[in-house]
Amino acid sequence: MVNHNMNKTKLNITLNRMGQALKILIIDDDEYVLESLCYFLNSKNYDVISASDGFEGLNLFENDPQGFDMVITDLVMPKISGMGLISIIKKKLPDTPVIAMTGWGEYPGVFALESQADKVLSKPFQLSELDKVINELIFSKRSKVQN
Repeated sequence: MVNHNMNKTKLNITLNRMGQALKILIIDDDEYVLESLCYFLNSKNYDVISASDGFEGLNLFENDPQGFDMVITDLVMPKISGMGLISIIKKKLPDTPVIAMTGWGEYPGVFALESQADKVLSKPFQLSELDKVINELIFSKRSKVQN
């Protein structure tokens, strides 16, 4: 037996408050990672915009009139680091959920504290783990807005 309520809830999580697909900005200088994440998140019905370095990501973030529902960024990139980018995003729009990704370091939790990311994923990670984290952060953000 299929639980239709669960499927409905999951579908609703992929929609923003305006009833449109959640808009996610992904920033990574590794072309393979960027393409893989874009393909996966597009298949989940997210509206995905990508950038291949921190400077390009910052420009997209600052110049998008509708804004982004979430940002997923690598921490180590050319031009502007992910930590610098997250700091700017959190100063401008502190409620924007940010997921940081890193293949560097043994202690990703330390990166989360330093970068102000809401969650840090160590590369390589499973796409199902990313999906779970996205849903948790969006649900958490909605709960805060409703309370």
